[in-house]
Amino acid sequence: MLKTSNVILSFKSILDQKKVLFCLGLFVVILSGNAFGQGTAIASAKMDAKQIAVGDQARIFIEVQSDPAAGKLQWAGIPDTFNNLEITERGKIDTAHQGSRVIYKQRLTITGFDSGMFKIPAFVFSVIPNSGAAYTVQTDSFSLLVQTLAVDTSKAFKGIKNIIYVKSTWMDYIGYIIGGIVFLVLIIVVVIYFLKNRKEKPVAKKAVVSLQDKTLQLLNQLEARQLWQKRQVKEYYIELTDIVRNYIEARFNTPALELTTDEILYKAQFHREMQPYHALLSEVLNTADLAKFAKFQPLPQEHTDAMDKARKFVDTTRPREIVTEAVVAPTAQPVAPTNTEPSTENTNPPV
Repeated sequence: MLKTSNVILSFKSILDQKKVLFCLGLFVVILSGNAFGQGTAIASAKMDAKQIAVGDQARIFIEVQSDPAAGKLQWAGIPDTFNNLEITERGKIDTAHQGSRVIYKQRLTITGFDSGMFKIPAFVFSVIPNSGAAYTVQTDSFSLLVQTLAVDTSKAFKGIKNIIYVKSTWMDYIGYIIGGIVFLVLIIVVVIYFLKNRKEKPVAKKAVVSLQDKTLQLLNQLEARQLWQKRQVKEYYIELTDIVRNYIEARFNTPALELTTDEILYKAQFHREMQPYHALLSEVLNTADLAKFAKFQPLPQEHTDAMDKARKFVDTTRPREIVTEAVVAPTAQPVAPTNTEPSTENTNPPV
């Protein structure tokens, strides 16, 4: 009876322990379920092979579940190499939605070039919740066996064979021969064609551009740049006066670039050829000086007038050819020419 009662007591104690363990397990499950519902992330991984040959590849499939509304997931920092294994390809991170949760998936392709058993470490992911402390989740670690190729040591080693040369014939080069003949014929045809149709081209004479035409081209180029329209008034008049001064130096042999405006106008008063254009030159240079030094803002019409007057000064000061004319007198006697320019003796017969 005593032994039977002891057995019954022992059985009851075992049942009580199981009840306690069951209650504890149920409590843990409830807590984990609540935590999962609040946004706890889950990470898992699996491999498609446990062993490979040297140089072969195996794939790791990573999956992480997270609730974006509960916190931010930071992807694991996975190195390119670990434990003599190398990642040869990283697939893109795909996403799929399952209720309020998002499932992230990535495929990694790894290989190994050394034989042995190597460990693939667990990949750690960080989760930063909207409230509370950050935590991490990680995948399982795996072992991968990398094997060398099986070698039958019972058989003798075979040496490396030498290069075997294949005898060639002229037919092996028939394509090169035909191509060379065709190319040679084309060259001969082209040379004959150009020799028969060769024409001597007349040598084009370069047109002589006068000083006035060159200066007018510079003025046209300055006007085309539209400096005063772009509010670059000072630059416009600096270039305008430089063109005019260079023309005066070349046309009238006067050092206009070294003289002031007053000095140029003073010389023009007493210069036989420039004197008729003193007023025209004065308007151009004085307007330019006001714009350059007195910060005067001419009107648009004044800009245009300055350019037109500069053109007129250049165009009207072209050298004139000397023309001799015979004046007929009532007595029909030869009369000396009346032109003011130097003239030669009139050799025209009397009329």
